[in-house]
Amino acid sequence: MSTPPDIVKRVQKLRREIEHHNYLYYVLDQPEISDAGFDALFRELESLESGHPELLTPDSPTQRVGAEPLAAFQQVRHPQPMFSLANARNEEELADWHRRAARLLADRRVDPAAAAFVTEPKIDGLAISLVYENGRLARGATRGNGEVGEDVTMNLRTIHAIPLALRLKDGEQPPPVIEVRGEVYLPLAAFEELNQERAAAGKPTFANPRNAAAGSVRQLDPKVAARRPLNIWCYQIGYAEDFSLDSHWEALMWLKEHGFRVNPHVKRHRDFQGVVEECRAWEERRPQLDYDIDGAVVKIDSLEMQELLGYVGRDPRWAIAYKFAPSTAVTRLLKIGINVGRTGALNPYAIMEPVEAGGVTISQATLHNEDDIHRKDIREGDWVVIQRAGDVIPQVVGPVIQKRTGVEEVFHMPETCPSCGSHTVRPEGEVVVRCPNKSCPSQIVESIKHFVSKGAMDIDGVGEKLVERLFRLGLIKNMGDLYYLKREDLIGLETSRSVNKKGTEVIHRLQETSVANMLKALDDSRRRPFHRVLFALGIRHVGSINAQLLAAHFHDIDSLMAAGEEDIARVEGIGPVIAEAVREYFGEPHNLETIKRLRKAGIRFAQEAEEDRERPLSGRSFVLTGTLAAIGRAEAKEKIEALGGKVSGSVGKGTDYVVVGENPGSKLRKAQELKKAVLTEEEFLKLIGSAG
Repeated sequence: MSTPPDIVKRVQKLRREIEHHNYLYYVLDQPEISDAGFDALFRELESLESGHPELLTPDSPTQRVGAEPLAAFQQVRHPQPMFSLANARNEEELADWHRRAARLLADRRVDPAAAAFVTEPKIDGLAISLVYENGRLARGATRGNGEVGEDVTMNLRTIHAIPLALRLKDGEQPPPVIEVRGEVYLPLAAFEELNQERAAAGKPTFANPRNAAAGSVRQLDPKVAARRPLNIWCYQIGYAEDFSLDSHWEALMWLKEHGFRVNPHVKRHRDFQGVVEECRAWEERRPQLDYDIDGAVVKIDSLEMQELLGYVGRDPRWAIAYKFAPSTAVTRLLKIGINVGRTGALNPYAIMEPVEAGGVTISQATLHNEDDIHRKDIREGDWVVIQRAGDVIPQVVGPVIQKRTGVEEVFHMPETCPSCGSHTVRPEGEVVVRCPNKSCPSQIVESIKHFVSKGAMDIDGVGEKLVERLFRLGLIKNMGDLYYLKREDLIGLETSRSVNKKGTEVIHRLQETSVANMLKALDDSRRRPFHRVLFALGIRHVGSINAQLLAAHFHDIDSLMAAGEEDIARVEGIGPVIAEAVREYFGEPHNLETIKRLRKAGIRFAQEAEEDRERPLSGRSFVLTGTLAAIGRAEAKEKIEALGGKVSGSVGKGTDYVVVGENPGSKLRKAQELKKAVLTEEEFLKLIGSAG
């Protein structure tokens, strides 16, 4: 019986589309559809080929592992194929996988109840193979098409977490050849910082952390890769000579013992119920990580059982990927809006039809600047791919050009400020368009929000919505006015509206207790140290560290205001760019009036005597790594600095203490190599308690 022509056409069309998207995603790192959209195409093709096996051909996308490698690198044949994993989108599909594996084991006269399992977070990065010969790194390659990858040894050598030689015990002989597999990734904070730097420099931004990691590893110049804070989790031993173990768990422990970075969240389970519970837990735990994951990997632990189960097509029968809700989605971009920041920067953002991605509903997403929008060719009215990775703010990856109808409009930054109507400017050499009017209402509101924020004056109870409300009502016109608010101004003030379950609108107002707490918080903030006040003023380029440097050098606001640009630039760590911004700030009459009003309210504009004296941790340098459970890293940093110490981002010769929380990174290993003092969180709290 012949195959219906419509089925033949659909299969051919699906193959072309999948190959096209494979190429965009794996080769060019420029996806134009979401992961969920790609998976839907792939599943449809698998289903049609399963129902019509006469259509199955060796060149079908379902019969190969991945995309072809880039020709710019030397090609490397893997000593053992790097297969991908089948996906389970829900617990039912996960249970189906377990039943199939148990049935096959029983058919091979193995008790399925004897099977243990290992669960691991599924890192959304770039899969790589590391081959060690006689204990030394000989070659590193990308997965490529599973059989052949790209030789990126020189770039991988720049990643400090990858050992150049195995850590061997005394007298231990390394295997002649052993292949270690892992996932290279970029931490979320580093990804956001990298994109901000690229946007400010007028360069294309990366769509997501995975693309950033892939783009970094594939740099032809290793110096570029070295500047990117790439990291790795190692998850498997592949090919090996004169070397054998009994289980996957033993392999992970061997990797840890021999200097490889193994994820601390891997777990071994005696039964399948533990696997199910762990997969559920990962859905909730996901936002707490500083790297992106898109699921959990489940493997049968016994290597003998793995060999008995073997493979089906491109997938191992002994492992499966439990996939989370997709972190990408496709929706329509209705309009590009503009926010005016506290320094006058006009920041574009996407207003979209609400869509769910990463388990949350998204209606707005960040856009970096006009140049970036034009590079990606994003237009108002486009269907766009959006990406949400962990806690990173949703971003627009790019348009789905095939869906254009011709009514989409090219975006241009406004010639006038949407807040005050002033003509906008784009300073030479910058990619940011600005409003030059220092009395612009949006700039003033944003500066007040910054002033009351946690890292600045930390005024509890005065949130962003309340600041906007107070400004609209004319109760405050600048940050100094906050200290002249009276109880009668605030009692009964409407703060927000909502609709209850009965559909009735509810008006929320400030009550006596809230007002009393707010006024007390304002009063307490009068005693913030000078460097915190200086940071809270919101001077362009002056962050908390620069504010401390300026406060320590000039001691009071009058000396700083009287200093020339060259004098300011000579302060260690400041430089001409910050010096120019400081002089520009104090040259504005509006800012001088605000300082006068703050001074009258009793705000500290000078170093206190105890701040100039030697403090308990003066001259001591700290590095924080891992998650601090009892005290956040921001608060730990603040306490160290309040006691005179400094906090650095990297371990070096000048480091005195490395404070280690849960899941510490490579900084701990560096500290051990340099023989630096390592403190647990409990020891750190005792130290600052006695010092304070």
